[in-house]
Amino acid sequence: MGFFDCIHKIAEERIKEALDRGEFDNLPGAGKPIKFDDKHQVPEELRLAYKILKNASCLPPEIELKKEIQTVEELLEGIEDEQEKYRQIKKLNVLILKLNMARSVPVNMEEHQVYYEKIVDKITVKKKKK
Repeated sequence: MGFFDCIHKIAEERIKEALDRGEFDNLPGAGKPIKFDDKHQVPEELRLAYKILKNASCLPPEIELKKEIQTVEELLEGIEDEQEKYRQIKKLNVLILKLNMARSVPVNMEEHQVYYEKIVDKITVKKKKK
């Protein structure tokens, strides 16, 4: 058993003991959903702009792009025509490129583009199995 496993076990035991003593009973907000305010994940210079967007029921551009990427990915699953699939993959790659350019994240955290050859290979393999 490693060091962190021991600490985890001790913490779990202490939490269980506190539960048994009723120390978590009648806490403020008990039984109500937790409201998460993820301001710490938003750069300080963007917080006011995001708050204005939220109050106007608008999503930040990155979230809009992620939603559009997800929609195109879902659409790709149902497309049979190879030409249409290729067009949608190109559109998906452009959206992913826009998202990666809009964010300042390390290269290893970027969204990966979809490559036509890999898709065609997977489609070909699935067709051969049928």
